[in-house]
Amino acid sequence: MGAKRVLSSELDSCLNQAFHEARSAHHEFLTVEHLLIAILDTPTVRELLTGCGADLDQLGADLRQYVAANTLRRVPVPGEQHSVQPQLGFQRVLQRAVFQAITSAKKEVGVDDVLVAIFSEKQSHAVFLLQRAGVTRIDVVNFLSYRKSGA
Repeated sequence: MGAKRVLSSELDSCLNQAFHEARSAHHEFLTVEHLLIAILDTPTVRELLTGCGADLDQLGADLRQYVAANTLRRVPVPGEQHSVQPQLGFQRVLQRAVFQAITSAKKEVGVDDVLVAIFSEKQSHAVFLLQRAGVTRIDVVNFLSYRKSGA
């Protein structure tokens, strides 16, 4: 049996942040957009997206505006801690990220794996906003390959 894959501490922190933010905002669901917001401020993703020419401030503002306007909210019940349910797209992104890490023989699943995996959710607004910012999956993969080769 192969080595166990674990989430990087950076990704683990981002997932906790995404759940906390969604719960605090009384969102019913955790979306791909929540996930992209959470990873957007990590040094790894900032370097990747900046290297691909994205305006990070604009992308972050667009994502936050979309989530605020389009995410279902639950009416808060005093004293009750509601749970936030991950949407299927959110779950698929994490599954793809794990699979990418396995096929790349990585010991950890990182935020870069998640960013690449997000592009497979073609119907998500996160992908629309990334593309509007001028970033495609191939741009990210090429940047990662270039960085990995030390060029």
